[in-house]
Amino acid sequence: MKREIKFSLLYRDMWQSSGKYQPRVDQLKQIAPVIVEMNCFARVETNGGAFEQVNLLYGENPNLAVREFTAPFNKAGIQTHMLDRGLNGLRMNPVPADVRKLMYKVKRAQGVDITRIFDGLNDARNIIPSIRYAKEGGMIPQASLCITYSPIHTVDYYVNLADQLVEAGAEEIALKDMAGIGRPHSNGQIIKGIKTRHPDIPVQYHGHSGPGFSVASMLEAAANGVDYIDVAMEPLSWGMVHPDVITIQAMLKDAGYLVPEINMEAYMEARRLTQTFIDDFLGYFIDPSNKIMTSLLVGCGLPGGMMGSMMADLKGMHNAINLALTQKGKKEVSLNNLVVQLFNEVESIWPMLGYPPLVTPFSQYVKNIALMNIFAEAKDEPRFSMIDKDSWNMILGRTGKLPGKLAPEIIELAKANNLEFYEGNPQDSFPDDLDRFRKEMAENGWDEGPDQEELFEFAMHERQYRDMKSGAAKNRFNQELEQAKEKAGTPIIIKRPVVEIPMFNFEEISAEYPHAKPIHAPCKGQVIWQYDMMDASTAPFEGSTIEKGANVCYVQSIYGIEPVIAGYGGTIVGTYVKQGDQVEKGQILAFIS
Repeated sequence: MKREIKFSLLYRDMWQSSGKYQPRVDQLKQIAPVIVEMNCFARVETNGGAFEQVNLLYGENPNLAVREFTAPFNKAGIQTHMLDRGLNGLRMNPVPADVRKLMYKVKRAQGVDITRIFDGLNDARNIIPSIRYAKEGGMIPQASLCITYSPIHTVDYYVNLADQLVEAGAEEIALKDMAGIGRPHSNGQIIKGIKTRHPDIPVQYHGHSGPGFSVASMLEAAANGVDYIDVAMEPLSWGMVHPDVITIQAMLKDAGYLVPEINMEAYMEARRLTQTFIDDFLGYFIDPSNKIMTSLLVGCGLPGGMMGSMMADLKGMHNAINLALTQKGKKEVSLNNLVVQLFNEVESIWPMLGYPPLVTPFSQYVKNIALMNIFAEAKDEPRFSMIDKDSWNMILGRTGKLPGKLAPEIIELAKANNLEFYEGNPQDSFPDDLDRFRKEMAENGWDEGPDQEELFEFAMHERQYRDMKSGAAKNRFNQELEQAKEKAGTPIIIKRPVVEIPMFNFEEISAEYPHAKPIHAPCKGQVIWQYDMMDASTAPFEGSTIEKGANVCYVQSIYGIEPVIAGYGGTIVGTYVKQGDQVEKGQILAFIS
């Protein structure tokens, strides 16, 4: 009999890789006991990453969600684990050190056993402090290797990185194959190298299904000593998510491994309950493209979890790009052609940007640069002329050291923009900040909560927390849900309506306003012309004058409020969306002349 291999259910990641929202706390309380009854999981992923931001977006306190979801697993002796982004904690941007430290104490008190710490650049400097903080907080630090496929991301590269992390105190290692493009043989060799050097260190494999390698990778992982394998379950398995536990169990059992039996009655009940959550409201926000595997990911290496948002971005930008092409007398492109262009552009610029592993948030940065390059070329403007601030921070080293070298033209572009490269430790740029939040909570009469969990949540997700407390988040979500219901009818997992993007008669606009230029949404989300935390009197309107660099409006995205910046000054001659409307990335919001 071969050795035992255990399973971990990625219930949180199943949802994140499928659509926008996670289940509500009442739904999590329903599903947890049934997962326990399945009797086949040694671990369950309960929170982390975008989980808490999503709770906040629809006005729900994530602290309650984590405590309620972890409690049944704690009682049953099933380990719970979370995903954390190292320097970025549970958000997309860097976190002060004192907030990072508090996170592990809070999450342990809430019932989370293991934290899977990753850095999107595989910069050990951003992971090692979290290993120490996790231990101090009483959690098991599982350090993660972000798996990708490039000339520099070799087996030795990953095994050596694992050595650094184990030496720093990591008690477990995870292979985070976020795009599923790690080649099966190489993944097996990485695990073999780690197990040869550190036989007592548990290794967990996490691989998305998108390009189709994951099942083979799991068999190779088993053959080379893996201890835990991450799996999903219907109706949210496969596609851009993860293989189903039934398939992986059958495969490993046939190969002679000792794997747990599945209580199929409980499996079917968990499947049924999950579908009811989809039918309740979550299905309105699930993109059908995330149910489909595609070999196109093999070349570009984009992660499965961002495919839904990427397609939404493309649908939004499609109109804007064709508008630019028409203005220049060029032929319009189909959406399918645009997908191929984007994948090719990502594959082209990735080496130029130093081969950052394509995982949150760096996958979004590379994709955004590629998409803006396509848009720039449609307007006969140079590539790399529309790089956003966060992408520049990645390029300049402010969030960590890039694995590879930047192309000379990128270095020259930074110098031309008077931008400085950063050589220091990324954490040093983000000093302690908890006292500011403590002071404001005291002034507002807000309780810091048991184990300071409310203080932590406020400091980690400042704007979203304010909106949750004020009720603004719940109001926005209810409005968004009503709009989705009006367009979709009955929500089902394989069908989601395409947002109708207004088409503009540019000839008519040009005739009346010869110099009119469009303002585009920077991301997908909900338009906010007047935000209750800002001075509503300054909100622009048709006929008002606005200066270059000023805020035209805001878009509430899944990760926070994004300002819409005017790229030029002038008079607003037309607005095409109203307060609360849902827009796609690139959708035209207004014209300025």
